[in-house]
Amino acid sequence: MTFSRRDFVKTSVLGAVAAGVGAHSAIPEALAETGQQGHASLADSPKHPIILSANNGYAYVEAAYAFLKGGGDTLDAAIRVVKGPEDDPKDDSVGLGGLPNEEGVVELDACCMHGPTRRAGSVGGVRNIKNVSMVAKAVMEHTGHVMLVGEGAERFAVAMGHARENLLTERSRKIWLLWKESNSDRDWWGPGTADPHWHPPAPESKPQAGVWQERIEHLQQSAADLGIEPEFQLAAVRRVLFPPSGTIHCSALNEKGEMSGITTTSGLAFKLPGRCGDSPIIGAGCYTDQDVGSAGATGAGEENIKVAGAHTIVENMRHGMSPQEAGTDALKRIVRNYNGDMTKLRYMDMTYYILRKDGAYAGVCLWEGYSAGHPHKFAVHDGTLRSEPATPLLKGYSQDWPPMPVVPEDLRKDSEYLK
Repeated sequence: MTFSRRDFVKTSVLGAVAAGVGAHSAIPEALAETGQQGHASLADSPKHPIILSANNGYAYVEAAYAFLKGGGDTLDAAIRVVKGPEDDPKDDSVGLGGLPNEEGVVELDACCMHGPTRRAGSVGGVRNIKNVSMVAKAVMEHTGHVMLVGEGAERFAVAMGHARENLLTERSRKIWLLWKESNSDRDWWGPGTADPHWHPPAPESKPQAGVWQERIEHLQQSAADLGIEPEFQLAAVRRVLFPPSGTIHCSALNEKGEMSGITTTSGLAFKLPGRCGDSPIIGAGCYTDQDVGSAGATGAGEENIKVAGAHTIVENMRHGMSPQEAGTDALKRIVRNYNGDMTKLRYMDMTYYILRKDGAYAGVCLWEGYSAGHPHKFAVHDGTLRSEPATPLLKGYSQDWPPMPVVPEDLRKDSEYLK
């Protein structure tokens, strides 16, 4: 089954008409041209073993691939990839040093699926334990449950030998203070884009370039006052202006055709305490079926939960779709949930990482990236380690949530804080 640009335009417009929304809600010109030969696996004979990962795992894929090729278990190989960012205090997207919730507390989520034994494990809202990927695996191996959350998950982790430690590094603490002092009025309290009464923020009355320049300079001075090192001040400003949603997914396939997948995250920066996104949800943030394939996600967790993204993709492949077609269909469901309304869809993004049992793979994303020159990418190793761009459904770039005025393109190009 081939999903063409024409098919998407037609179904989007018909869906918008059926829902009684205005013509502006479905914007065909925003659709990206998505050829079905975007990745090498679709044009060449698939290879294994193979590891597919979100690009923030790139530095750890080589060693994991060697372990997998040497006969290592597929889930253990995937954990070797995601554990790298979990252990890195300078990576504020997962594990140690992850950006905290609105109260300044780091809360972590993870889930995994082991194809050969058809088992799963998950943890959510875990504090004080950095390697929640390993805790999710321990839930799978040492309990009769699939998911543990909160304080109970933390106590279980300690019982399994994981040490409690303060996950809030000094750098992340200062970023949180910068947000708390200057930007906490733009928090995660509702309403969200799904609310029928939500509307985008009103435009600024003065030129946006001036507004942004003043705001950046003010925040940079505040960062200096908090003791954030000069070379990191603009990066800290970016994290305050655009709270990141840090996550890493990895799927692995060995020579025998065995598969596993894992996803781990610190979730949305400055989120409400107790919030769990898609990463600990089996079938949303991660899903592996030994007979079909494996998929995972990074991006807008709430949106992915609503379409059961990873499970949807694997089921699509079960019914004959290619990895790219399967992922594009899941993205299309997110678009349909908003009736094609680009004024709302621009405030969310999603990237899916898809690996089929025969070694065919794809990376697909809702938007091209978060700014010009910064496309969504993923890491793949099938004997050669490389990064490849994900194939977008929509042309252009997402805007960060909570909503802020559009950043002028000259500031995007000239300001280091956006890098």
